[in-house]
Amino acid sequence: MFSLRKNIKLINFYPPYLGSGISLKSVNPEFTQISVQLKMRWFNRNAVGTHFGGSLYSMCDPFYMFILMENLGKDYIVWDKAACIKFKKPGLKTVSATFEISKEKIAEIKSYVDSNGKGDFTFFTTVNGENGEIVAEVEKVLYVRYKHFKKD
Repeated sequence: MFSLRKNIKLINFYPPYLGSGISLKSVNPEFTQISVQLKMRWFNRNAVGTHFGGSLYSMCDPFYMFILMENLGKDYIVWDKAACIKFKKPGLKTVSATFEISKEKIAEIKSYVDSNGKGDFTFFTTVNGENGEIVAEVEKVLYVRYKHFKKD
């Protein structure tokens, strides 16, 4: 069986990430925090010399989903449902983003879904430049469903 926790570094070889310069920086041992970065390269600049907006979003796409999938386990279905990115300033040089869901929040999600069968959950992060300036704000909505939920 494929283990996301053991194979997360393979994301660095995923063609869309490899081709756009996105790379995994770190994952904590609890698999509740993931950090990624996007280095500015000649091949990922747009017409005005900044990071493509699509690349900035791509670096934020799967990580909240990965955290929930790994921590909730195989009895839960996790899907991205909606996303919004607000660009605040041009992305120059290296940008980074960190995705974190606390163990407490994961337990709340699990409890809610165990009681209700499913739910939508919203998470926020920022894409930051090298000096900590906010390049973009990202909102992700994830749908979580318990596979074996039975209504009373």
